[in-house]
Amino acid sequence: MDIEFSLALPRDAIGIPMVRRVLGDALRSLGVTEECVSDLLLATSEACANAVRHGGPANRYQVQAAIDDWRCELRIMDRGHGLTAIPQQYPSGETENGRGIMIMQSVVDEISFDITPGSGTTVRLSKELDWDEDVIAHHISRDRQLVAV
Repeated sequence: MDIEFSLALPRDAIGIPMVRRVLGDALRSLGVTEECVSDLLLATSEACANAVRHGGPANRYQVQAAIDDWRCELRIMDRGHGLTAIPQQYPSGETENGRGIMIMQSVVDEISFDITPGSGTTVRLSKELDWDEDVIAHHISRDRQLVAV
């Protein structure tokens, strides 16, 4: 199984729930566990929020997803000024911003950044998929019934 899709969104927070819906529905329909889906949605939401907040002057950003039998890989790309540095620790409790990268790191297996100052940032998130055995068994049973007909 190989599924790929790409979304081009306005640089506005209104698009983040759409990304969550499309990605979440795709993963759930394949039989990925809810915990794994939640981790991917949290990381993706954080990356999209950063693209919305820091992706100017461009008015759009893009999300690309690739799902196979083992992994989900996401790329969130903006055309902003680019990060100057990746934080190495959580900010203090009084700080309102700056936790997104650390949150993403805590819920995915791999995270990387392709930063081109003045041209944008691509965040790559990758997570090994955990499968819901009950959903998989249901799909196999249904597929066998379809083949028998």
